Amino acid sequence: MTTQYAKELRSEGILVNAAAPGACATDFTKDIPMTITRTAAQGAAIVVRLATLGPDGSTGGYFHDDGPVPW
Repeated sequence: MTTQYAKELRSEGILVNAAAPGACATDFTKDIPMTITRTAAQGAAIVVRLATLGPDGSTGGYFHDDGPVPW
């Protein structure tokens, strides 16, 4: 779906990417029986990076903290 939207909206200057923030310690994950130490702010970093790409930024990709994730 990401690549489909990216292709459709590129001509309008809209970039579309997917983000993998990782498991973050939030109210949503508090009852999971494992220790999650990643903060919501740490998880949000990739979302912020993608949301602030310039007009020549990548589109149609899937990213985590270390860069692109292979489809």
